[in-house]
Amino acid sequence: CSGQRCMAASVLLLVGNTGELLHEIVRKAAELRPGIEKREMGPIIDGDSLQRMKQYVDDAEKDGHTVLLDGRQWIEKYGSVTNGTWFGPTVIVFNDYKHRGMTEEIFGPVLSVYVCKDKEEAIQIENGNEYGNAACIYTSTGENALWFQKRFSAGMIGVNVGVPVPREPFAFGGINASKFGDSDITADGGVSFFTWRRKVTTKWTPAEKKTWMD
Repeated sequence: CSGQRCMAASVLLLVGNTGELLHEIVRKAAELRPGIEKREMGPIIDGDSLQRMKQYVDDAEKDGHTVLLDGRQWIEKYGSVTNGTWFGPTVIVFNDYKHRGMTEEIFGPVLSVYVCKDKEEAIQIENGNEYGNAACIYTSTGENALWFQKRFSAGMIGVNVGVPVPREPFAFGGINASKFGDSDITADGGVSFFTWRRKVTTKWTPAEKKTWMD
């Protein structure tokens, strides 16, 4: 999907000792190749989107943030050959979580990373964003999972699940600026929206007895 889907995770907040996690993310992302087959990544939808993504990376680099993996190389390397809109996996480590590369949706294969000093700063950053479609935590400790689960200001929450879309009986949708209207359009909210509820009120008068069987 080239990162162009509403549930593509775009911001990674690292808390505590994460070991080689970031290194492994960059290594795995660097292995991706352009294409439409398994373990390949397709092109960007159009040229305007590609230039928009490039501008975000250009600005981050210009403002002193660290580009660990640069997807801009795909523009010339593959775009000039196929006449397509290719933008490769990109990983940027920010030193300011208020930078627009952290707060705005780039909508492409760009992962914005920020290293937090503690979990309190992480939840402050997460909930400081006006949107609230989904939030996830990756951890091997149940206590940490529960701590974040109780505090996330998001409509869909994942624990060790990167795309926390619930199963069929439950509604897909966010809260805060990620919610429009009063109800969801799926699950019970959708049933209510598309249903006219008819109310019938009745009162009966007992019939007079006509036979000994009544």
